[in-house]
Amino acid sequence: QVDAVRVYVNSSSENLQYPVLFVVRQQKGVLSWQVPLIFRGLYQRTYNYQEVSRTLCPSEPTPETGPSDQVIFVDVASMAPFNIAYELLVTRLENFQLETNKAFNFTASPSQPQYFLYKFAQDVDSVVIKVVSDAVYPCSVVSVQDIVCPVYDLDHNVEFNGVYQSMTKQAAITVQRKDFPGEQFFVVFVIKPEDYACGGSVPSSIHGNVNRTWNLQRTKNLQVTIVPSIKKSVYIQAMFFSFLSFLSFYLGSVVVAFVHYISTDMKLTVPFGSVSIAGSGIMTSSHPITASTPEGSSYGAIDESSSSGGRQLSSPERGPPAGSDTDSSVEEESDFDTMPEIESDKNVVRTKVFLYLSDLSRKDRRIVSKKYKIYFWNIITIAVFYALPVIQLVITYQTVVNVTGNQDICYYNFLCAHPLGVLSAFNNILSNVGHMLLGFLFLLIVLRRDILHRRAMEMKDIYTLDYGIPKHFGLFYAMGIALMMEGVLSACYHVCPNYSNFQFDTSFMYMIAGLCMLKLYQTRHPDINASAYSAYASFAVVICLAVLGVVFGKNDMWFWVIFSMIHVLASLALSTQIYYMGRFKIDGPDSDLGVFRRAAMVLYTDCIQQCSRPMYMDRMVLLIVGNLVNWSFAIFGLVYRPRDFASYILGIFICNLLLYLAFYIIMKLRSSEKLLPIPLFCIVATAVVWAAALYFFFQTLSSWEETPAESREKNRPCILLGFFDDHDVWHFLSAAALFFSFLVLLTLDDDLDAVRRDKIPVF
Repeated sequence: QVDAVRVYVNSSSENLQYPVLFVVRQQKGVLSWQVPLIFRGLYQRTYNYQEVSRTLCPSEPTPETGPSDQVIFVDVASMAPFNIAYELLVTRLENFQLETNKAFNFTASPSQPQYFLYKFAQDVDSVVIKVVSDAVYPCSVVSVQDIVCPVYDLDHNVEFNGVYQSMTKQAAITVQRKDFPGEQFFVVFVIKPEDYACGGSVPSSIHGNVNRTWNLQRTKNLQVTIVPSIKKSVYIQAMFFSFLSFLSFYLGSVVVAFVHYISTDMKLTVPFGSVSIAGSGIMTSSHPITASTPEGSSYGAIDESSSSGGRQLSSPERGPPAGSDTDSSVEEESDFDTMPEIESDKNVVRTKVFLYLSDLSRKDRRIVSKKYKIYFWNIITIAVFYALPVIQLVITYQTVVNVTGNQDICYYNFLCAHPLGVLSAFNNILSNVGHMLLGFLFLLIVLRRDILHRRAMEMKDIYTLDYGIPKHFGLFYAMGIALMMEGVLSACYHVCPNYSNFQFDTSFMYMIAGLCMLKLYQTRHPDINASAYSAYASFAVVICLAVLGVVFGKNDMWFWVIFSMIHVLASLALSTQIYYMGRFKIDGPDSDLGVFRRAAMVLYTDCIQQCSRPMYMDRMVLLIVGNLVNWSFAIFGLVYRPRDFASYILGIFICNLLLYLAFYIIMKLRSSEKLLPIPLFCIVATAVVWAAALYFFFQTLSSWEETPAESREKNRPCILLGFFDDHDVWHFLSAAALFFSFLVLLTLDDDLDAVRRDKIPVF
C-alpha cells in the first residue's frame, strides 16, 4: 500500500500584493504555491482562492531499500511588512490507491485538486476509468499521468502530461498496461475556474469584482470506478462476427443464383428473377422481328406495319457496324434527325401524351452504354482523389491525439471505444466492413448480369434486342463503388470524428442517393438521362453547399435565405425539365429569363385561363408532391436552422429518393405490371432493415455540434457482444439496407424482360 500526504493551507489575507508563499521540499521534488491562489480565465479574468489543498507526490518504497521514513520540509514566507495569519494542516490519505471494480467518492475544487494511484492487477491488460457526477458544472478535467513527480494537478498545467478529457457529468478513459511500463498510473481530477470549455458561460457576477474570493463555491462531488476492459478474445469474436455476418450474403447470393440456374433454361438465364430468354415461346405474331437484326441497329426500332393501319415506319438511322467500338461524340449526341417521318423528331416523340419505352430508347445501344460507363470510371477517379487526402488527414488527427493525449479532439463514444494499435476506437472502424463487402458483392452480381447480357447480345437474341428494359450497367457499377467508398470514408471519419471532417461520412451518401434517383429515372428514360459529367458536377455543388452549411449554417441567417432560394429554384427548374422530358429549351433573345417566362405562361394557360387537365397528369402529381416536400424542407431550414446541416441535406436527398421510388412502384402496379418474388422480397427487406437501422441511427451517442464534455454526456455502453455500440449496429444495418435497396433497383423490372418496349409505358 502506497502512503500519500495531503497539505491544507488557509490564509485570511486577501492582499494580492503580499501573498503567502508555501514551498514543500521532498526527497524527489519540490512543490510550491501561493495564497491567495490566483487562476486566470477567459479574457484575463482572475479568480482568487484563500484555501488550498494539494497532495504531495508519494514516494513508493523500493525492493532494495524497503519501507523507510520520508522527511518533508514545508517553508512558509511572505514579503508583507505586517503579520499575516495562516493555517497549515498535514494529513495522511487513507484511500489513495484505487481498487478495481470499487467505486470511490470524493470532492474537488479548483484550488483543491485530487489525484489517486492505480496499479494493474495481474490478469488485467486494459482498464476503463469511469467518472460520474450528479452536477453538470463546474467543468472538470480527468487526466491519466505516469508515475512521475511533480504531478500536474492545476488548471494551467494539467494538459502538460498524460491523457486528459474535459467533463461535465461523465467521462471514460481506456488505459492499456502496455502504455505504462511501471504498470501503474495516477488519475488526476482538476476543477476548472470557468465553465466555457464545457459549454457553460462565464459568471456575470465577476464583471464588477475581479478580485472576488471563490473558495468553496466551485466544489464538485465525483465518483470514480476503474473496471477491466474487454479481453483479446472479444476482439477476435467481434471480427469473426463482422466478416461472417456479411459473407453470409455471399452464400445467399450463390444459393439464389444456383436455384435460378437449375429452375430455368440451362442455355441462357438472366440472374435474380428474370425469365428465360430462349425457348419461352412468349413472342407474339403481331409484332414480327427478325432475329437477324444487326447488332449495330437501334434497339428501339420495331416494325409496326401490322399495328399502325398499314403505315410503315422507317427504321432509325443505323449505328456503326457490329464490330465497331467507336465512341465519338457525334454518334453519342445523334438526334436521329435523318428519319423522314415526323414521329422521329424528339420534340414530337417526347411530348406525346402516352409515351412508351420504345420512344425513349432509340439511340444506338453501344453508344448509350458507353455513356453510362462513364459514371463508373468517373466515380473511381473521384474516389481515389477524394480518399487519399482524407486518409492522410485522419492519420494526422490520430497521431495528434496519441502524441498530445488530448481526447477532446475526437468525439468518440468513450464508454464503448476499444483501441487497437494506434486506433482509439477500432470497433467504429470495423463495423464499416459491411459497406465494403456488400458493395463488392453487388459489383459481382451486376457483373454476372452484364456478362449474361453480353452473351445474349452475341447470339442476337430477340428478347435482348427489343424486349424489356434496356440493359445499361454503368450506373449500377457506380453504385457499387459508391457503397464501398462509403464504408472506407465512414471508417476514416470514425478514426477521429469531429466538426472538421464530418463531410467525409456523408459525401458518398449524397452520391449514393443521387445515383439511385438517376438509375430509377434512367430505367424508362435511357436516352435522356443526365450525363456523368453534369451529374457529378451537381454532386460537387451539393458537397460544397454542405461544407458551407457546416461553417456558416449555425447562426448566419443570410446563408439560409440564399440556400432556401437555391433549393426552391433548383426544384422548379428540375421539375420543368422532367415534365417536358428534357425538351423545355431556353432560347431566344430573352434566354436568361426564358425558362421562368415560359413556365409562367404554361401555368397561366393551363391552370388559370383554361383550368384544363394537365397533359401529363401522373408526372404532374409526382412533381407537385415533390415540390411541396422540397419547399417544406426549405421553409423548415429557414425557420429552425438545424445545426447538423450535412444531415439536413442528406434528409432532402433521401426523402426525394423515397418519394420517387414510391411513385415508380405505384405507377408500375397501375400499369398492370408485376412484382416478381425476388424484388418483392428485396422491397420488404429494405423497408424492415431501414426501419431498424434508423432506430439505431437516432440513438445519439456523441455530437460534435456540442463541446466534448457535453458530447460525453450522451455516451453509452456497448450493446452487441460487449464490443459494438448503437452506432456500430447502425453501420451494420445501413450497409444491409443499402444493399437491398440496390437489389430493388436491379430487379424491379425483371418482369418486363418478355414484354415489347412499345408496350412498356414511361412514367
